[in-house]
Amino acid sequence: MRLVIARCSVDYVGRLTAHLPMAPRLILFKADGSVSVHADDRAFKPLNWMNPPCTVRESADDDGTQIWTVTHGKSGEKLVLRIEEVSHDSSHELGVDPGLQKDGVEAHLQELLAEHITTLGEGYTLIRREYPTAIGPVDILCRDGSGATVAVELKRRGDIDGVEQLTRYLELLNRDPALTPVRGIFAAQEIKPQARVLATDRGIGCVTLDYDALRGIEPDTPRLF
Repeated sequence: MRLVIARCSVDYVGRLTAHLPMAPRLILFKADGSVSVHADDRAFKPLNWMNPPCTVRESADDDGTQIWTVTHGKSGEKLVLRIEEVSHDSSHELGVDPGLQKDGVEAHLQELLAEHITTLGEGYTLIRREYPTAIGPVDILCRDGSGATVAVELKRRGDIDGVEQLTRYLELLNRDPALTPVRGIFAAQEIKPQARVLATDRGIGCVTLDYDALRGIEPDTPRLF
């Protein structure tokens, strides 16, 4: 990861246009090929960003101003950063992240769904749980009844962050010629309406899981506590 603190302006050129005036900002160039621009007052959310795959070209204006042009490899959209002053520029090797450790219910959901993979549809077969990628493991990788690859992200409560996480996995997995095309399924005990809308917009399927049904507990079965 490359971390830069610079006084810069940022112009987005694509389906829309957007401009960030000159100001001090944090710029992150991550190993997965993404680039994000941050202010100091927006929590974790960047002011602007480009998902991978990206290329970065550094050049200079006639007046000597540095220009960093970030171009998306598929859409051709661009972020154009004009750098007035760099106060910090460093690179750090973080290595492969082990990923977020799921709580007991999410971990058990993963085990149960892998065991009963046809819950997702007739003809589904498991490839493996915790399929490794450069940005962390995919919960479940499987094939549907037609043999196409499917990546499944599991949550107890599915929100927008989970959809974003699955989107990043899909972008990486679809670069692998042995797997592509890979589609996604967002599976949870409860999926928030905003997450469902975002998933549908990105062509990701949504499945609501019944934890008790996966465990083989009938609704009217008495339970001992």
